[in-house]
Amino acid sequence: MSDEAEAVSTRRADTDDDGAQRAQQALLERPELSIRTRITVVFVVLFVLFSGSTVGAVFFLSRFQEKITFLETVGAYSFDIDEARRNEKNYFLYGTGLPEALASANLARSRLERSADQMRAVEGDAGFSTMRGGLDRYVGLLESLRAADAGRDSVRKRELEVNLRTEGAKLITDAQEMIDRERAAVSSLLHTSQVAAVGFLAFMLLVMVLFGGFVIRAVLRPLDRFMDYVTRIAAGNYEPIRPARRYRDEFTRLAFSFNRMLGEILTRQEQLVQSGKMAAVGTLTSGIAHELNNPLNNIGLTAEALLEDFESYGEEDRRRMLDQIYTQVERASATVRNLLDFTRKDRSAFTTFPVQDSVRSAVRLVSNEAMLGRVTWNLDLDGASPPIRGNPHDLQQVFVNLFLNAIQAMPEGGEIDVRARSEADGFVRIDVSDTGIGIESDHVEEIFDPFFTTKEPGAGTGLGLSVSHSIIEKHGGRIAVESERGKGTTFSVYLPEAEVSRED
Repeated sequence: MSDEAEAVSTRRADTDDDGAQRAQQALLERPELSIRTRITVVFVVLFVLFSGSTVGAVFFLSRFQEKITFLETVGAYSFDIDEARRNEKNYFLYGTGLPEALASANLARSRLERSADQMRAVEGDAGFSTMRGGLDRYVGLLESLRAADAGRDSVRKRELEVNLRTEGAKLITDAQEMIDRERAAVSSLLHTSQVAAVGFLAFMLLVMVLFGGFVIRAVLRPLDRFMDYVTRIAAGNYEPIRPARRYRDEFTRLAFSFNRMLGEILTRQEQLVQSGKMAAVGTLTSGIAHELNNPLNNIGLTAEALLEDFESYGEEDRRRMLDQIYTQVERASATVRNLLDFTRKDRSAFTTFPVQDSVRSAVRLVSNEAMLGRVTWNLDLDGASPPIRGNPHDLQQVFVNLFLNAIQAMPEGGEIDVRARSEADGFVRIDVSDTGIGIESDHVEEIFDPFFTTKEPGAGTGLGLSVSHSIIEKHGGRIAVESERGKGTTFSVYLPEAEVSRED
């Protein structure tokens, strides 16, 4: 290198160092407001809001309970008055029932005294005094009627009859009006609670939108910027990261570390050598996404159906669909376990069971895809076949993979035939046949290789059959395939019977 070129290179390095130092200084000069602090503030605010809503709900429930209790008391009071009036009428018609009328009226008065505080709170002191005075007059008239009856004073009895009818009617009217008012109050309270619930829901929706905006601003946008930084660095642009916001947070420390990394790269002139590893990780990630996509799609379809037609489904259908969602979640977890099994060769817990159970559960899992793909089932699983020893969930995943491949091989619809039978060599054989497009003969030997696929780019990674092959081998079995282009495919799964299966 010439002296001039070396001088230019030295000046450029000095300039880069100065720029990096200025970038680091600019990152640290801003006021600090960490994401942890902001999230803490948000959760404190949410806690206060939820605490307030909880206190409001408790207050509403207590008020509602008071109203219901008071309605029950007033209803009992009204019933006692009605009983007293009925017995009073019986007395004037048939000459019987006067003691019962007095007993009912005294019971109403006792009930009124026990509920005096509640009555005053609802009716006010004046209203309660009027009600109690009317009841006292009614009881007094009944007492006078009893005295007149003993003295056989018919004139007095007719006079008391008129007064009793007047006072009794007024008591019933007052009680009914009080019941009507309380019912209206309860209805108003319920309406208020409904409005409050809708309002709180709208408020929480607004809070969720604001919180989502906060997450986007505080986390997702910086992540997008750092993704751009990574892309830029991968392209060979080692410009230091400069401040993009007015304050410091956790991403500032990350940016600071990035700049230190860039400085090390510029100082040592090292080349990034991670592309191969990143490609491998990307391939594995794509495989995981492929395996998890189907259960997630099932969850989405079932949840969408529930959301759109919730009211039209019966309780049994709702439970069935929720059970399907739960099963799909279990299936996704099983997918991860299967991936670990494929890479680590772990051994799962085995049990003795009929393989038809795993087949039927797999059919249930993919029933939505089959229905959407206009695929019909022909199941022959009732034949006598001995139980096997294995992991039901693992084998369920095998058949799910086979069924999904069969469905995807029939874009215009078709049929899937599933048959289970016992073989003479001590194996249970399960055939899965479709009427799809088939597999090219030169691809048949490769379909169980990891990440091999005959689908369009992005439509699959071939991990499903490789995992299935690993599971069948773990069970001491084998899987075979027969296919002819344009005429369909048959996968045959051979699993050892429980008597000859390998020990765990």
